[in-house]
Amino acid sequence: MRFDKIVRLIRSSRYSIHDISRLRAKAAGDLSRFNLPFELGVDRGAQLFGATRFRSKSCLMLERDQHDFRRALSDLAGVDIKSHQNEPAGIVRAVRDWFVETVGLNRVPSATKVWRRFCEFASDFYDARVADGYSEDDLNMMPVPEYLDFIRCWTPKAAR
Repeated sequence: MRFDKIVRLIRSSRYSIHDISRLRAKAAGDLSRFNLPFELGVDRGAQLFGATRFRSKSCLMLERDQHDFRRALSDLAGVDIKSHQNEPAGIVRAVRDWFVETVGLNRVPSATKVWRRFCEFASDFYDARVADGYSEDDLNMMPVPEYLDFIRCWTPKAAR
C-alpha cells in the first residue's frame, strides 16, 4: 500500500521535505489535493509522539509564497516555511540553503551551480533516452528504479 511505503520512508529518514504549495484545486469545481499536508501531519506526529529517535528529525516545509499556507494550515503559524515563488530554481535554493542552515553541511555548491548541473543532467537524460527510442509517454511513465539507475550512472559532460 502506498501509505505504508510513505510511513516506512518517514521512519527511515532523519530529514524530510514537504512542499505544500499544491494545496489548490487545478480548476474551479476540482477538489484540492491533500496528500502532501496529510504526509506532513504524519511526519510531524512522528516527531511529536513517536520514539525518541524521531524527535531530532529535521523537517523543511516549502510553499509558493512565504505566508500562503496560513490560509489553509493556520495551525502552522510560527513555523519557518521557505518560499520558492513557484520556480524550480527557487526550490533548489530553498533546499540547498536549508541543508546549510539546519543540517550543517559545509562547502556546498551554490544554488545556481546545483541548478545548472540539474539542467545539464535533465538534458543528458532526455537526449540519451530519446536516442534509445523512448517516447514522451515512456519518459513520463518510466519506473522509478530505471530513472534512479540513470542518475547513478550519469557523468557530467565536463568529466567525460
